[in-house]
Amino acid sequence: MALLILGIVIFLGIHLVRSFAPGLREAVIARSGQGAWRAIHGICAVVGLCLIAYGFDASRATTGILYTPPKFLSHIALTLMIFACICLVAAFLPAGRIKAATKHPAILAIKIWALAHLMANGETNSVLLFGTFLAWGVILRISMKRRWRAGAVTHPVFVSYAYDAMAVVGGLVVYGLFVWKLHELLIGVAPIALG
Repeated sequence: MALLILGIVIFLGIHLVRSFAPGLREAVIARSGQGAWRAIHGICAVVGLCLIAYGFDASRATTGILYTPPKFLSHIALTLMIFACICLVAAFLPAGRIKAATKHPAILAIKIWALAHLMANGETNSVLLFGTFLAWGVILRISMKRRWRAGAVTHPVFVSYAYDAMAVVGGLVVYGLFVWKLHELLIGVAPIALG
């Protein structure tokens, strides 16, 4: 569990620098350039993610159960993940109505993903992982609102409904691949027992 916690601290910590310590980011950029900051950010993110993946897997054998979710919550979680996948794909496309309305669909996707997994998993390591990512998503959204009000970031401007169609189709493909095989291959657990 210690490696999982360390990974969460490193990964979320580097992603919260702009929210809680913008001066640190600016100082590194001023001293060493934008490339140095991107390298530091990228290395910390990769190290954090690797520790999270390894720590989560290793903690499965020793983790306790905080709560046992009722079965119907796993069905709701599976449904929510459709929306998370659509929002995630929308984040990488020019703005359709989905991106323009949600303003930052990747953050929304993270929050939906974390909430859905909290609904379906009551193990201590799961609650720790998904609870901290949900909190991170909320903090990022609040930080983005402040930056929008300050004029530091602009809202995405609607371009075409075609990008909404692409987000829906792409999101459904991603969702289908995860339900069919990817979740089991990457995480070791099948979200739905097929066959």
